[in-house]
Amino acid sequence: MTTTQGAAGTGTANRTGLYLAGLQLVFTLGWTTYVVYLPKLAAEVGIAPSAVILILMLDQAIFTIADTAMGIAADKLAPHVGRLGLFVALVSAISCGAFVALPFVAAAGAAAQGWFIALIVIWSITSSALRAPPLTLLGKYRAKPQVPFLAALAMLGYGIAGAVSPYLGVVLREHDARLPFVISSAVLLLTALGMSRIEHDVARDTVPPAPDERAKPLGLVPIAFIVAMIALALGYQLHFAMNSAPSYLRFAAPGDLQWLMPVFWIGFNIAMFPASLVVKHRGGLVVMGVAGLFGAVAIAAAEFAGNLNTLIAAQFLAGAAWGCMLMSAVSAALAIGSTGAEGKVTGLVFSALALGTFARMAAVAGGLQKMPEYAPPLHWAPVACWSVAGAGLLVIAAARLQGRSGLKASAGE
Repeated sequence: MTTTQGAAGTGTANRTGLYLAGLQLVFTLGWTTYVVYLPKLAAEVGIAPSAVILILMLDQAIFTIADTAMGIAADKLAPHVGRLGLFVALVSAISCGAFVALPFVAAAGAAAQGWFIALIVIWSITSSALRAPPLTLLGKYRAKPQVPFLAALAMLGYGIAGAVSPYLGVVLREHDARLPFVISSAVLLLTALGMSRIEHDVARDTVPPAPDERAKPLGLVPIAFIVAMIALALGYQLHFAMNSAPSYLRFAAPGDLQWLMPVFWIGFNIAMFPASLVVKHRGGLVVMGVAGLFGAVAIAAAEFAGNLNTLIAAQFLAGAAWGCMLMSAVSAALAIGSTGAEGKVTGLVFSALALGTFARMAAVAGGLQKMPEYAPPLHWAPVACWSVAGAGLLVIAAARLQGRSGLKASAGE
């Protein structure tokens, strides 16, 4: 490859990463819009406020299945340039159509309750096409040394959305739902329509995968990796979504939460890029394991914090650890699935995230956080999840490294 070709490939790679970041940003902000307005829309069709959490749990249950299914579909389509982009665009059009219709159908009242639920189910299933399938481009076409940095870029959109979500919730709460739903869907659809162009660009600059490539069955390492990912996702959900706000309220007023909660995401966004350099040389499993142990210490520090400044620092470090874990998880998934199962393993990562969210919502629905006897376990469960998963991932990484060394020795290298 000439210098000019190399520069062009790097430019295309960066555009791919930025595109994926934009896609994750727009999708996650759309999810935030949905969560903000769901109680109001549900009330319009006669759904009790207590049932809203059950609808959100239904969403996550669907994501748990659909994310992996969409990843498998991406593996089948990716060898044929153009088909993956077309698939994502078509499914996104269905998703955005269902999303836009929600506030308009809700305005019809209780008679439209069945249609309202049906639209939510359609939107939940089809929106999974916007997570794992686009990320498979990194594993199918990009050179391995580029993947960690591009994964960090892709997850940057997720992190930025997490940081601005508290402000978005405050801004949207008093406005009519129809305009935000239309705007977010239009922007998301336009972004998804760019998938075909990005797919053709990366295929032009790299050697495409062979059409007859077949994914091999997943072994013990991928299964252990996904189990660890579920533990990490559960730890994140319990720490950030359940424990962070009450921790801040020990030292701050409720009105300050919109300024304090994004601290976690600031750490998330900053840490991913230097960590991607380590992933490039040491592998995603190692960084995930170390970040899990480091994050467990940060969460423990947040629990023991005696003042607001210490808590802010601990939350920043916990967010940095989660950023390293998530970026490394995408990189590791693409590496583990490099036999033609990139989409499947990446889809399993997103399914693990959805399962962690489902478990946290189930805990909230069950009122566990209001029961004094469950308060200590809920506060320390994130530490246990991250430390056990982190240690397990390091064991897996060491075993893989030892296995490679054994193969080299047997080959006489």
